Amino acid sequence: MGAHLAHHALKCEGRGGETMQCVSYNIQYGIGLDKRYDIARIVDAVRGADLIGLQEVSRNNPNNQGRDMPAEIRALLPDYFSVYGPSFEIDMGSHVKDGKAVDLRFQFGNMILSRTPILASRNLLLPRRRSVAKMNFQRSVLEALVETPLGPIRFYSTHLDHRSPDERLTQIRHLMERVLAYPREGGGLTGVGEMGFPEPPRPESAVLLGDFNLLAGSPEHEQITGRLDHEFGLPLVADKFVDAAAYLGTEADTCVDIDHPDDVSRHKRIDYTFVTADLAERLKSCNVDASAIGSDHRPVWVELK
Repeated sequence: MGAHLAHHALKCEGRGGETMQCVSYNIQYGIGLDKRYDIARIVDAVRGADLIGLQEVSRNNPNNQGRDMPAEIRALLPDYFSVYGPSFEIDMGSHVKDGKAVDLRFQFGNMILSRTPILASRNLLLPRRRSVAKMNFQRSVLEALVETPLGPIRFYSTHLDHRSPDERLTQIRHLMERVLAYPREGGGLTGVGEMGFPEPPRPESAVLLGDFNLLAGSPEHEQITGRLDHEFGLPLVADKFVDAAAYLGTEADTCVDIDHPDDVSRHKRIDYTFVTADLAERLKSCNVDASAIGSDHRPVWVELK
């Protein structure tokens, strides 16, 4: 079976509700390895998943002729619920036309789409430092509470700094604090019984997925998973996450050098799915779709049973 057909079979398996397919994809504002914008091939690469986490989704981006990517993605996946969380907005030529103000702002952030309704969401802004000479921009993590076939789970579409391990460590510590505090704090809104609505669940189960811009075994990776013990390996504990690919032994490169796509020595694994310890035994598979060319990253598929 060819790589594309095999991956299509993987996506279609488990439609009976016994498993859940999640996919993460940094779509590099729609620009593929051939340096063309093609949102349809990106959507085709994630179609069929129960939960989709996307990074580098933009509006009014000069690098892709100002496409409204959230709207285009929604149009191609009309049967999915979605939320979009821009990390920042920058004016790109707002003006007055025919007596009306026209807002034209560059937005850049993360997106989550789900087959089942998204019960609550919020955008978590991550710490950053002002850079000099080289660009550094606000990073964020989009949180979505979803009622899944496996019960309520929190999903986090994540995009960390690409320049500095120190900045990534600061961002990870901040993110872990927020994620682990959720059962106690209740996310973005609590007490909605006052308005006649049921209180959203506060599950401990959570999935971090996205472009973490870090390497396995680095201090940033260990901040998420914990450090390997010389005898007992990595214990499953409530305040650390499990690297799905490492847990299943299916690690593979997820990022390609767009200027040297055929040079495998330049390929890296920097996109991950991390799950809370209670979900580790539910991990069934974790695979990278190496056939996708819609970005310089590759989709990472995880199946939960």
